[in-house]
Amino acid sequence: MLVETDKLETRGGSSVTQQALETQTSLLPYALAVFAVSLPVFVWAGSYAQNAVWMTGTFAIFAAAWGVFYAAVNWLKRPEAAQNLTRRGQVHLLCGLIWAAAVAQMAAFGDGAGPARDELMLISVAAAVMVIFFTAPWLPSLLIVGAATAAGPLYFLLRNPSDRPLANLAWGGMALALALSLILNRLLRRQFALAAEREVLIADRDRRMDQARRLAQSKSDLVATLSHEIRNGLTGVAHVLASAVGHNGRSAPSREQLSAALDAANDLISVLNTTLDSETAEAGRLEVDTHAFDAVALIRDLVILNRPNAAARGLELSLHVSPELSIMERGAAVADAHRARQILANLLGNALKFTVRGRVEARVELTAAGRLAIEIADTGPGLALEELEQAFEPFNRIARTSAGTSGAGLGLSLSRQLARLMGGELSAHSAVGVGSCFRLELPFDAAALPERELDAPRELAAAQVEVRQRLRVLIAEDDALNAAMLRAVVEQLGHQVVHAVDGRRAVDLARVCEFDLLMIDGRMPNMDGPAAIAAIRELDSDIAQVPIVAVIGGDADEAEECTQAGADAVLRKPVSVTAVARAVADAVAVERDDQPARAFA
Repeated sequence: MLVETDKLETRGGSSVTQQALETQTSLLPYALAVFAVSLPVFVWAGSYAQNAVWMTGTFAIFAAAWGVFYAAVNWLKRPEAAQNLTRRGQVHLLCGLIWAAAVAQMAAFGDGAGPARDELMLISVAAAVMVIFFTAPWLPSLLIVGAATAAGPLYFLLRNPSDRPLANLAWGGMALALALSLILNRLLRRQFALAAEREVLIADRDRRMDQARRLAQSKSDLVATLSHEIRNGLTGVAHVLASAVGHNGRSAPSREQLSAALDAANDLISVLNTTLDSETAEAGRLEVDTHAFDAVALIRDLVILNRPNAAARGLELSLHVSPELSIMERGAAVADAHRARQILANLLGNALKFTVRGRVEARVELTAAGRLAIEIADTGPGLALEELEQAFEPFNRIARTSAGTSGAGLGLSLSRQLARLMGGELSAHSAVGVGSCFRLELPFDAAALPERELDAPRELAAAQVEVRQRLRVLIAEDDALNAAMLRAVVEQLGHQVVHAVDGRRAVDLARVCEFDLLMIDGRMPNMDGPAAIAAIRELDSDIAQVPIVAVIGGDADEAEECTQAGADAVLRKPVSVTAVARAVADAVAVERDDQPARAFA
């Protein structure tokens, strides 16, 4: 269609075609007015014509064209007409061609009008010029309707040699009208393009302002949530620690108090990890490592891990695996096992947290579409439809069910984002007073063999078997708390520890002391981790070949710098006993210049 040949320049604003049609529509009432005013002049001149019947027919055709034009003008003002540019363009062309036919009929009538011929022919030429002017905003209408309108009067003038002077005058007038209309069309198109670009800029500005407002609101919610959760958690931990060091004059804290403090600390870590993951996902920087894994074994491990917690709350926690999956020798979920575990752990944790009595059940089955579905159902308080929608919004906690529980209100929103990143989906249905059921669907490959992954206790045991001897370990860490945590973990694994406060001190100690392993922080004052690792590798002694573990904050560039400097393994903070044991075992097992560094978190 001709409407579609005009290049759209929307990107959020109105196109040149749309603006041209709107401008031409706004001129149509004036066109009606001009033709209405011109009608008496035509009637006066036509009264001198010889053929009265033909004149009556001409008036009837003129009136019919005016009526059709009036109806089209009213239709073009309707909102639904603005949505279909192709239909609007067709209506514009049809109306213009109707007037072109009316002008041609006027010229034919004037050609046989006898004494009034010249006057009526000039009136038809003037009518053609007016039609050309009113079609100027939209180029297809100007070229098609303008040419068709000019053809009628020029045909009747040029076929009679005696009318050559009048024909030349009419030809020159119409050519001038067309030229001026083309110039006007060009100017209007330029203005339309500028207006479209302005609308694009306004739309971009509004979109950026909305993004800025959402970001500001997200940061505000983040600060409010973290300040509340961190304040409450740290207050409890601080009270227990104060009791432990005797600041309050009371006896040492009980086992229950220490357990409560540990739970509070773990809750804080969970809130911070979830918040950081949510912010990373919001920024579009969250990545997943997709591979085949045994989802049934994963959910079974989680159920076993959570059964003591369920029993302590008086709840029954069970697992049901469909017979179809139980007998399959092949087949595996295809997703990120770590992220899938994170989602399922969050769903199980929520079910146990909010269920006061009854049971929690995990169900695993294959869907009709060949996807793996894992459902976590509970007999908790349940959620209304509106509450269920709110539960998936970030930083949104349901007041009716969340009273007395910790959390940032990010778990479900992050879990849904993670599920979609892995090509899956997280959905839910619930009923107030009955319970809730959350369903995680993941891609499933019936022919794949899962990559068997060790759970934490078995992995820790395997790592400890690999490192049987008692190692002398140098830890270079400027942060006292991080150094104390890492030292406690390494000593828990049965090794001796020497601490250096920065990279320069670590290099000095490496020159004069013998160590079996170095653990060097990536970012330190005086000399950072990569520089310290490179300096140790350049020493002229056996210490240059000692295994080195780089301890980093999670930055990929930092890991790359440490690896290039000579680190054998990379350990990401915050550290865990399992991750440290695995990093130590792999660093000790590496033969220099043979294998790249491996990362552990």
